[in-house]
Amino acid sequence: MEQRCQVLNLFRTLHRTRKLIFREDDKALEAAKQKINSEFRKNLAESSPEKITQLLKLGSDVEVVLRTSVIQGVHIDHNKILLRPTKEVLQDNAPFHDTPRKDT
Repeated sequence: MEQRCQVLNLFRTLHRTRKLIFREDDKALEAAKQKINSEFRKNLAESSPEKITQLLKLGSDVEVVLRTSVIQGVHIDHNKILLRPTKEVLQDNAPFHDTPRKDT
């Protein structure tokens, strides 16, 4: 029963993330919705706890990648795209070194 709750929670989390990442893009929202629903339907009859745990891990990894790696771009002019990164995507820059550092 606990795994069932985890699966439903992951399903809801993926849909919330989809709505956040692809906001105002009806085509991407619908495509992501169809993909999430089809993947969950495809594994609906899965009964092996090990396989379900593996699928839960995969689903949560996908959610993290969507949330932290996808930036939405919106065409605002013929040659211009407005990027809409979420706060999870924005990170402090790591220091850049032209030459590799030598460990001493």
